Amino acid sequence: MLSFLNIAWNATRELSRQPLVLILITAPPVFMLFMAHVPYLALESENELVKDSTLAILFVVGLLAAVFCASNTLAREIRTGTALAVLAKPVSRVKFLLAKYVGVSFALFLVVYVNLMAALLTSRVIPDFADTLDPPGLFLFLGGMLLGILLAGYTNFFQHRQFVGDAVMGIVAFTTLGFLLLNFLDRAWQWQSFADLIDWRILGAGILIMFAVLVLGGIALACSTRLEMIPTLAICAIFFMIGLMTDYIFGRAAAEGSMIAQVLYAVFPNWQLFWMVDAIEGETNIPVAYLVHAFIYVVCYLTATLSIAAALFEDRELA
Repeated sequence: MLSFLNIAWNATRELSRQPLVLILITAPPVFMLFMAHVPYLALESENELVKDSTLAILFVVGLLAAVFCASNTLAREIRTGTALAVLAKPVSRVKFLLAKYVGVSFALFLVVYVNLMAALLTSRVIPDFADTLDPPGLFLFLGGMLLGILLAGYTNFFQHRQFVGDAVMGIVAFTTLGFLLLNFLDRAWQWQSFADLIDWRILGAGILIMFAVLVLGGIALACSTRLEMIPTLAICAIFFMIGLMTDYIFGRAAAEGSMIAQVLYAVFPNWQLFWMVDAIEGETNIPVAYLVHAFIYVVCYLTATLSIAAALFEDRELA
């Protein structure tokens, strides 16, 4: 068990030191908050427009992170020989692969977590048609990002620590503190009840997007057992594009009894199951039962995907 946790933690630590991960937890949140503060001529439907846009950004960022993290942690280690060195010890290939997925999943969680906080903050920005400014949200959240980067610069210069890894962890820590604090402040810096201005229904939609990211991470990891990053990206792009249209392409034929359509309908993940933006418009909520069913779907799909990945990795030549 200790070796499993060590492999998973090392995977997370190495991924947190990648510059692209730092970019994905800084640039998209800044763009979300900027976009939310831009006035729109949308017939008083700014809230819906901002929610749709921020969750779409969250989805794309998560999918990019899934492909990059999964392919970078496994394909790179196979290419450099690190995987062979680890497997020379009493560590089975299945344990190594599953530990890598756990490490990738935690790295993906960090990326989605920071971006989801920014998406939640955007729901504070446009409470009505006239007021479109949230100084506490900008100052505390973006200030937390800046503080994390400055602290990483200090530790890098004076203690010779790795800059990107410290910046990622610092941003996660300080943006969390800023997010918790500004939930007690309204847009005029006055104390309020906790989280009165935030639309917490976005949290349910964000959890579903995290589920989709975990599924694509499993697909990317399975591809990385045999392929490098660019072919993995191409295959994941195919799964993503077809998965957006599975109901239209395979759903009708599968309902009519076509065996091939039923198989393909099961093989390609249905991303529409995880895109619930329409459900949080108006006064509706995403039921907890739906989140549970989506989680069961993810567990079943990942069980099949990681089983295929283990079979592909079992006889992979590492020397």
